[in-house]
Amino acid sequence: MAARLKVPGLAGELAAEFAGTMILILFGVGVVAQVAGGGIGDHDSIAWAWGLGVMLGVYVAGRISGAHLNPAVTIALAAFKGFEWRKVAPYIGAQFLGAFVAALLVRWNYTEVLHQADPELTIKTQGVFSTLPGNGTLPVGEWGAFRDQIIGTAILLFLILAITDAAGTPPAANLAPFIIGLLVVAIGMAWGTNAGYAINPARDFGPRLASFFTGYGGAFRDQTGYLYFWIPIVAPILGGLLGAGLYKALIGRFLPKEDAPEPGRLPDTPETVEARRG
Repeated sequence: MAARLKVPGLAGELAAEFAGTMILILFGVGVVAQVAGGGIGDHDSIAWAWGLGVMLGVYVAGRISGAHLNPAVTIALAAFKGFEWRKVAPYIGAQFLGAFVAALLVRWNYTEVLHQADPELTIKTQGVFSTLPGNGTLPVGEWGAFRDQIIGTAILLFLILAITDAAGTPPAANLAPFIIGLLVVAIGMAWGTNAGYAINPARDFGPRLASFFTGYGGAFRDQTGYLYFWIPIVAPILGGLLGAGLYKALIGRFLPKEDAPEPGRLPDTPETVEARRG
């Protein structure tokens, strides 16, 4: 008789969110450091590395916590998919901490390269760690970036819910992280101009804080001096709620009802279903 699977407690879920977000940022911030500091790679390599980082982070954490890796995802799932509100703040804390620690590792590892490219640690390489309107150079203002982040995160949440909805046509459980990674690549390639496609408050604020503590005195401001840091936090949360709400209104409520996994978790494989039946 197969052993029953033990459902992880909150501590296990938080450890998974920390680890999964850390993996995401190690690849995402790492590739930008390589491009901006070392001149190796370009926009496409950045988009692909962020997407692969998401994919690998979801593979790490998906079975334990659902691999939200993003406060906008956690809040949207609580608002529209029944994820427990009591878990929202702890999940977000684990995500921010994972992003912060990963960014510190990237900052440490790329110290020599970053100082060579930008000895004063200015806005020139600040974009390695956090986003800027118009990527620091293009004529996009703060409110244009705010709009962009709402739209980009709405697209992200709409499609994450479509990909993982057990009542729809989800990919097999072991392919869902791969498809979600491709989704992030696509967003990066199509929606990366106006605000660097943060689409994730933890992805932006955790590395931003890490850069501030390691020499980037202007980390919280954009190229105009505006106190920009709040936009990649607030706008993705609003966009995530919008995207999840639109999915529910346009698609979710019309799908046939069936037993589904706990909100935010990846679909089960036949092996895990059999193990639960014991």
